[in-house]
Amino acid sequence: MQTQSQGSPLYLRSRTRRYKVANADEIFAAARAAADQRMQRGATFKNPADTRAFFQAKLGGLDREVFAAAYLDARHRLIEYVELFRGTVDGAEVHPREVVRQGLRCNAAAVLVAHNHPSGTAEPSAADRAVTARLKQALALVDLRLLDHVVVGGTQTSTLAERGWL
Repeated sequence: MQTQSQGSPLYLRSRTRRYKVANADEIFAAARAAADQRMQRGATFKNPADTRAFFQAKLGGLDREVFAAAYLDARHRLIEYVELFRGTVDGAEVHPREVVRQGLRCNAAAVLVAHNHPSGTAEPSAADRAVTARLKQALALVDLRLLDHVVVGGTQTSTLAERGWL
């Protein structure tokens, strides 16, 4: 018997069209699929809440660090979402030239970047701030604007732009 503190189970439909209780990995996969449907090419990032929700759905719950970017046109509509770098449980190496190269390839005007902290904390580290400064500088050389850097930790998010660090 399930108690109130455990909450209600979530169900997912299987390929055979039967419903079953979902585990955490299946719930996160379903959330990422829902985010893909909601934010397809041409969807607009109108405010920081949209950005937070998008990256939370994409990166929340991953067991290793992933650094991703959402490339936008001049009206902040999504051109492409790319997971650029995969790391370990406590870090991922980020190469600014690859972020720039991808932005030029898709002819973006702006970019939002994000990464997750598998530890569950959304607090930006000193290394996060340093890579953000390097990215901003590299992107500015080719007239690509870095709009924000979101850190996803479990169910929490933090943005460097909202903290005035961008």
